[in-house]
Amino acid sequence: MGKTFFTTPGGKKLITVIPGDGIGPEVVRSAQQIIEARGVPIEWEERYAGESVFKMGVPSGVLPETIESIRKTRVVLKGPLGTPIGYGEKSANVTLRKLFETYGNIRPVRELPGVPTPFSGRGIDLVVVRENTEDLYAGIEYMLTPGVAECLKLISRKGSEKIVRLAFEFARSERRKKVHCATKSNIMKMTEGTLKRTFEAIAPEYPDIEAQHIIIDNCAHQLVRHPEQFDVIVTTNMNGDILSDLTSGLIGGLGFAPSANIGSEVSIFEAVHGSAPKYAGKNTINPTALIMSAVMMLRHLDEYEAALDIEHAVLVTMESGVRTRDTLGDEGAVSTSVFTDTIIKNLGKRATNWSVRDYRPLQLPTFSTDPDWVHVTTRRTVGVDVFLESSLDAETLGHSLEQLAEGTALQLKLISNRGTKVYQPTGAMTDCIDQWSCRFMLADAQGDLTDAQLFTLLQHINSQHSFVSIVKLQDFDGQPGYTKSQGED
Repeated sequence: MGKTFFTTPGGKKLITVIPGDGIGPEVVRSAQQIIEARGVPIEWEERYAGESVFKMGVPSGVLPETIESIRKTRVVLKGPLGTPIGYGEKSANVTLRKLFETYGNIRPVRELPGVPTPFSGRGIDLVVVRENTEDLYAGIEYMLTPGVAECLKLISRKGSEKIVRLAFEFARSERRKKVHCATKSNIMKMTEGTLKRTFEAIAPEYPDIEAQHIIIDNCAHQLVRHPEQFDVIVTTNMNGDILSDLTSGLIGGLGFAPSANIGSEVSIFEAVHGSAPKYAGKNTINPTALIMSAVMMLRHLDEYEAALDIEHAVLVTMESGVRTRDTLGDEGAVSTSVFTDTIIKNLGKRATNWSVRDYRPLQLPTFSTDPDWVHVTTRRTVGVDVFLESSLDAETLGHSLEQLAEGTALQLKLISNRGTKVYQPTGAMTDCIDQWSCRFMLADAQGDLTDAQLFTLLQHINSQHSFVSIVKLQDFDGQPGYTKSQGED
């Protein structure tokens, strides 16, 4: 897919810049100064989001004029945003990612000169490609009872295909040779398993790249034992958030961790680190992560020579021993502004012992906007899980529901509590809570549950119990679209 940029009448590429909160304005200005010193034809349109906007009473933390600017420019350089406690709604960072469907979060980590870590000399150079819009971070939560919270983990085939293709295309753009898909599909066979199955289906289309699946906990284990074995890791949203912070720790910390939020229409470039308000205005913060995020932005803008020059200037600066306090401590460290000025002075120089990857344009995959991504030949509703709030014990509740189901098209199969079957009793020593999953199946094993039959059951149940939600149990092409409880036959 071709990338779209907004060009000013003067021939410059117009970029939305959001200074951010805390240390954000300092690190963003550092990157802007370096880009301007290199002479890149960019014009900035400054807009606002984050803590200052929350304080204006805007619940999303994003001003309408900021949204309008991004719709126009399609490219954003953004400082870290704070989410204040006690007011505002969801994170403004998440809001921006979801508003513009930046479905892929690309987080490279690479060993850098003069940054001592336990892994120095190991040649760490890998990229975490994190799905960015669904999973638990969709933020769909409910209090099912006063003491039981639920968060829905949504993984779609479409979302999985988008992130998998992006990972393979990004690997090609950086001439990388291996992509690992990291999931917890051994436990969450439907959600995390969707990403695994999608990865395995798409991998043969990229015969030039080695494809491997790895369980996410083993991936974390291997990252701190043999991190140099990894090239690209593609994973789900929460797993990617955790793993990318882990990998940044391997090379010196979040001060060196850039990222790109890639979408089909809009891309947002930002450091991984937060707003660190206690360091704001002290001119001591390390701007490397934001500078390297800006380098990623320049490559996105097809400004390859400028990106190459700036990345080399950063490496030359670090090779020379000029570093900020997060790598040296207070003794011998330079200020943010001195670090920035030194990089500018080093523009045009080349690092002697550190190379820059050979990049080629990233070919963004194209996708249909149709919401019904997967089609099946047959589907049948075979039952329903009814979630109840009750202070009864499992046996008393079970007998009650069996009686209430009499005369309906369904019969109680089991009751589970936190995923474990508790009725009929299995001998499990389950410490139950007041939220029960009650599974009813059609008495006619070949039937197809109608809404009218379901409503009849719910009316019977509601005469004595309080249900909080229901989920239909469906078969797709003869395969069950639901899991069994522990102990269910």
